[in-house]
Amino acid sequence: MSKVKTGIGRRSFIKSVSFAGGGLLIGFNWLACKRPNEDGVEEMVLEMPEEWFEINGYLKIGDNGVVTIYSPNPEIGQNVKTSMPMIVAEELDVDWDMVVVEQAPLNTDIFTRQLAGGSQSIRQGWESLRTAGATARQMLLIAAANQLEADVADLTVDKGVISHKGSDRKLEYGEVAKAASQVAVPEEVELKDNNDFKIIGTSRKNVDGKKIVTGQPLYGLDVYKDGMLIAMVVQPPAFGMQFKSMNADEVKSMPGIVDVFTIDTYPEDMEKEWSDTAAFSKLAVVVGETTWQVMQAKKALNVEWELNPDLVKKMQILEKSAGMDGTSGLENTNIHATLMAETGARNSEVVRRDGDPEAEFKKASRIIERTYTCPFLAHNCLEPMNFFANVTEDKAELLGPIQTPEYAEKSVNKRLGFELEDIDIQMTRMGGGFGRRLYGHFLVEAAVISQKMGKPIKLVYSREDDMTNGVYRPAYHVTYRAALDENNNLTAFHVNAGGIPESPLFANRFPAGAVDNYLAESWSIDTNISVGAFRAPRSNFIAGAEQSFLDELAEEMGKDPIQFRLDMLKRAENDPVGEKNDYDPARYAGVLEMVREKSNWGKETSNVARGVSAYYCHNSYVAQILDMSVNGDQPVIHKVTCAVDCGIVVNPDAAKNMVEGGTVDGIGHAMYSQMTFKEGEPQHNNFDSYRLIRHPEAPKEIDVYFIENGIDPTGLGEPPFPPIMGALANALYKATGKRFYNQPFINELKSGVKVKG
Repeated sequence: MSKVKTGIGRRSFIKSVSFAGGGLLIGFNWLACKRPNEDGVEEMVLEMPEEWFEINGYLKIGDNGVVTIYSPNPEIGQNVKTSMPMIVAEELDVDWDMVVVEQAPLNTDIFTRQLAGGSQSIRQGWESLRTAGATARQMLLIAAANQLEADVADLTVDKGVISHKGSDRKLEYGEVAKAASQVAVPEEVELKDNNDFKIIGTSRKNVDGKKIVTGQPLYGLDVYKDGMLIAMVVQPPAFGMQFKSMNADEVKSMPGIVDVFTIDTYPEDMEKEWSDTAAFSKLAVVVGETTWQVMQAKKALNVEWELNPDLVKKMQILEKSAGMDGTSGLENTNIHATLMAETGARNSEVVRRDGDPEAEFKKASRIIERTYTCPFLAHNCLEPMNFFANVTEDKAELLGPIQTPEYAEKSVNKRLGFELEDIDIQMTRMGGGFGRRLYGHFLVEAAVISQKMGKPIKLVYSREDDMTNGVYRPAYHVTYRAALDENNNLTAFHVNAGGIPESPLFANRFPAGAVDNYLAESWSIDTNISVGAFRAPRSNFIAGAEQSFLDELAEEMGKDPIQFRLDMLKRAENDPVGEKNDYDPARYAGVLEMVREKSNWGKETSNVARGVSAYYCHNSYVAQILDMSVNGDQPVIHKVTCAVDCGIVVNPDAAKNMVEGGTVDGIGHAMYSQMTFKEGEPQHNNFDSYRLIRHPEAPKEIDVYFIENGIDPTGLGEPPFPPIMGALANALYKATGKRFYNQPFINELKSGVKVKG
């Protein structure tokens, strides 16, 4: 066991659990006991206690032993609403069937990092969640010892039942909960040894599972309140344009329409949070009684737009620097490609240099050089952006899907002028996030609209609004070069990476540290188009490009692609170059060795093409092997084998689901998806033209294996996403005999590539 300082006080847990006009508790109640139903089948039935006793900010215990555990972080499908309470329940030593899980509201007095992003929820919450459970367990033991007139050391607990070693006396948690709630919080507690885990490491069903499959209210779009109006926004059609005028009075007379007006979400004098990223601040707003009525009014609204002179001037300067005359300042995809190709060659910053790579390239017998690109991408969450807001004179009540509630609270504080304690943000489950809901402009918009109307409203984006609003994955461009000597040995490695408007470069990741002479350069280009974090930011492109290049390099050197990587990692482990390498070569090699074994690498059948890839990001390591064939111009993915090192796996089934989901997601985006622009206007505004992966195109089988090393949990939501793109590209080459350098790969596959063999 290990001892930790508790640091947990007895502050009030929930600032407000209800909304004006009626109570609304956000969460799903796990069923507390099993009973046979009418058909004689045993099922879980909820029996709530008559009285609850709060032990600490993470949990409360009822007089019948039922335990409510609050899940602090936003739920975007990564299943933290199940796995985080599992960690608390483990140290509490309670029967999971006696646990009720509820979504905690935003409360910075109790919780830290109430944020869904960076695959950090479990990693950052690991110790605090365990400490909360262990603290409650210790307080219950102290209360039981007082009641039994025994020493705490003579008591044991199992599944919520406290036993006295020297007798047959037992007490259930519910019997001592009230007394425990009055016990002083111990200064330190002991955490369990990993070998003693009973809940962590076992598969538990999603606590929202029944509601999801039966269509019960869970999501922001499900929120309905008495007197609530529907609001929708109308935004400029192109990046670089702004609002000028509209026929508001004419539209106001339409059935069910309450008002039409404009808002400025972020006035120029407002200090913005990083999460306030938004392409358009000045918006037209239509408010009405029903969603359908508002949608019809939007269609009837004639808005006149004009060029934003500041944005036009900025882009004209950039375009003319690329030798383009007569530009409008509104961006085009073809101009993006030209800008990126020219900028990387002439305007790069050296981020890392080991040895003398320039000299090695000059004397190289052969130089291998390849360039890779990818387009902007829209997040396309299944549930479009939405938020409920009820802003009165003295309070702002907000409810909906947001990955960054703490930052959103600060934004509302600055925009509306309310004190933080007068802002109540509660979180619904999200129908997808992928980084899009890190940026809470839609929450602020809802608050501003509600304040102007003096009524509760639900802001709803249409799919078209959502897809053309920006906050895209940036467009990237990278060139790799490798120097080989007369014996075909790698002597120097050079990566030059950039994008619009950021670079995807991670200069200190593999193969840095494995090559004596290494050069990493970075650059970026400004843009009017708003961008933001997209699942596994930057890694989501650079991993696939790097792994594709390493495969091609291995072939040029006549080496097996897995062994080539392992040899480089062995060098990085035994004799590393430089001191800033941010990966563990042994763990990196471990997933490659596992995936090689589990996939029977080298024993594949002749009609299957295989590609391998491995990558480190978000503190975790993933290796994947993709088996495929190509039928005409259609890829057929038979199987993907995944090896993952993310430390302790809290909920194996949920973890497997995340790896499977990330794998399918990565294949889909690399193969099919792109956002293009013409005169600043997005060319895709719905799924009829923006291509996502379809069910028949997903892998027929995905095998997932986890390395068991007892290390504290690291990231998992994002790490499986980046490397699969490289495995896909490498498999496509094996199937067609052609290398794929530009995403989405389907464009090149449909351009007449002949299947190999």
